[in-house]
Amino acid sequence: MTTLLLLAGLLAADDWTQYRGSDRDAAWKEQGLLETFPADGIRVRWRVPAAGGFSSPVVAQGRVYLCDSIYHPVKARERIRCFDEKTGEVRWTHSYEVNYDEYWHQPKMVDGMRATPVVRDGRLYSIGADGDLVCLDAASGAEIWKKKLVAEYSLGDHRTCTPSPLIEGDLLIVVIGGKPEACVVAFDRATGKEAWRALSDGWTYSSPIVIEAGGKRQLIVWTAQAVSSLDPRTGAVYWRERCELSNGPSIVATPVCQGRLLLVSGMMFRLDADKPAAKLIWPESQAPARRVLSSTSMPMLRGDHVYAEKANGTLVCLDARTGEIVWKNDQVTPVRGGSAIHLYPNGESVWLFTDQGQLIRARLSPEGYKEWTRATVIAPTYAFSGRKVAWTPPAFANRHIFARNDQELVCASLEAPGE
Repeated sequence: MTTLLLLAGLLAADDWTQYRGSDRDAAWKEQGLLETFPADGIRVRWRVPAAGGFSSPVVAQGRVYLCDSIYHPVKARERIRCFDEKTGEVRWTHSYEVNYDEYWHQPKMVDGMRATPVVRDGRLYSIGADGDLVCLDAASGAEIWKKKLVAEYSLGDHRTCTPSPLIEGDLLIVVIGGKPEACVVAFDRATGKEAWRALSDGWTYSSPIVIEAGGKRQLIVWTAQAVSSLDPRTGAVYWRERCELSNGPSIVATPVCQGRLLLVSGMMFRLDADKPAAKLIWPESQAPARRVLSSTSMPMLRGDHVYAEKANGTLVCLDARTGEIVWKNDQVTPVRGGSAIHLYPNGESVWLFTDQGQLIRARLSPEGYKEWTRATVIAPTYAFSGRKVAWTPPAFANRHIFARNDQELVCASLEAPGE
């Protein structure tokens, strides 16, 4: 009986095992959550110190994992830590020395690891800002295999290792902007052996996704040169839409798919129903400013509408068929450079996490924005454009939020009373 109860508990758990959730779509499916926050704020369950970086926490089987970077006068170390989900107690730490470039050794530097790890089948896979790709035992932190990608794939700088790794079947897929023809590389996730490489595109901030469309599994990759669809088993190109964007830092958003619609920041594609192909339906303009909705935030595609942060902190609703603006709202977060709004659909409501570390529960519809409640979860600490921001997307698991800045990781309860 005890075993059956334990298995039932594991099946009921709603973990967050990779970037943007276990299904990589930012959707949080749990119920029994607070509709309005207490007057004295959200109850913090635990908090632990953290260091530099923008890697999101992940949650799997009672454990929370966080990647960050620690600086010393000459050298730096990247660190992966595992915490007990209920108490915040450190279970293990895995760290290694890295050779960051001179820029990253400025006084009070708080940048660092940016890619979010992925946990699958008892293993954790992480890629660091200096090109260290590691596979660890998720329970003990023991190293299973490691690859240093900088020399092997001629990586030019740390920015090539921002996209979060993705698992497809037996493959671990990373987007690194390597050479030759190694923008995207797939490894056997059991051994670390290269399985295939593809594309000559440069680095990107955008993390890839895998979709099912036209009767095929398709790996969608966005770079400053193009939106590409690859066969995730072989790396062969299915289709490719050129979109030269000179402003590399704008290539941030993770693609979003709903049915036959594929949204890549400010570009909407209609996927072919019978074969792996796509047609760009908006915008008609080739101007980069029209093809990028936000340099900090991910859009949400829901029904016939798109919801996204745009114009440095303005929340907009767009008609998914045309890209035309339905409404705007500038009350979610201060409208300034570097503003961010991360969107997480949850039933009929949406959770919004802002660059000021605030969590909001609201209803978003074509009729407008209706805010239910908001509270501060974590302090904005990263200096940008004359103010402090909290850019890292949080994780949501087991009726809790897990948020980090460059000083701490916080676990706070969102469970409704009586649940």
